[in-house]
Amino acid sequence: MSFIQWAIDPWGLTVPIHIAWFLIWVAAIAGFAFFIVHATYVRYFAKPRQFAPETPPPVPSEIPARVPRHSQVARAFHWVMAVSMLTLLFTAFLPRVGVQFNWVIYHWIAGTVLTASILFHIFHASFWLDFWSIWPDRIDMTDAYHRVLRAIGRPAPPPRKFAKYPLENKLYHGAIIVAGLCAIGTGVFMMFRVRTIFFPRNPYLFSDMTWGMIYVLHGLAGVGLIALIMVHIYFGIRPEKRPITKSMIYGWMSREFYLEEHDPERWVVSPPNAANRTEERGLSDARGNP
Repeated sequence: MSFIQWAIDPWGLTVPIHIAWFLIWVAAIAGFAFFIVHATYVRYFAKPRQFAPETPPPVPSEIPARVPRHSQVARAFHWVMAVSMLTLLFTAFLPRVGVQFNWVIYHWIAGTVLTASILFHIFHASFWLDFWSIWPDRIDMTDAYHRVLRAIGRPAPPPRKFAKYPLENKLYHGAIIVAGLCAIGTGVFMMFRVRTIFFPRNPYLFSDMTWGMIYVLHGLAGVGLIALIMVHIYFGIRPEKRPITKSMIYGWMSREFYLEEHDPERWVVSPPNAANRTEERGLSDARGNP
């Protein structure tokens, strides 16, 4: 059984044409298998988490009740990207499982929106956000090593609390970058084979072998994104991750969750201003708290 479908071109050469479509089901089954294994591990085998003590311990009054996490621009980008990526996956793979419709125009439009949003995000993250906060650092790797040792019963110091983004978020971000940029890069070239508003159709831009490799890479990136997005949605709806998901909707997370999960030295937030302090006192008085 081959993972690539081949054909004979007019010159008698064997060339790839695209991936084998059973890989769609492989990716979907892999995603569901991950759900089952992870949920079983968390429910029956995971040990209680333990973090290294913070010195000095954080002072809750110095942390705002609502810790800002995502700006409006960042949240808008996330949801535009999510809609466009889901549209790309549905328009690409539904026809392969028997749902027939005129999918090509919707596919390249969604691809254009995704490409534009990614380019905007790179620019925005480079100049307005903390660009390096989403990339693993030395503390992440050291703590990951300690977690592995502790998981297998070896002595190791407890890890520190997370920075703004835990290591698993950072690793997922790297995986989605690889798959997404591969899909976008090959997709831009594939637009030369259909009629769009950007440039004339030119199916002879590359040789049959090169076109075949482009289609194979595009398909592999697509099925990879199926599994990655399934995992992303799964973690987004898990109870312990819902505060993070809500922060992508409302832009903030609670002080309690921040202090429970994050290290104020690794993710520094501004102290509440006078207006916020007054508002918090008003809420406390309204609830009858001291």
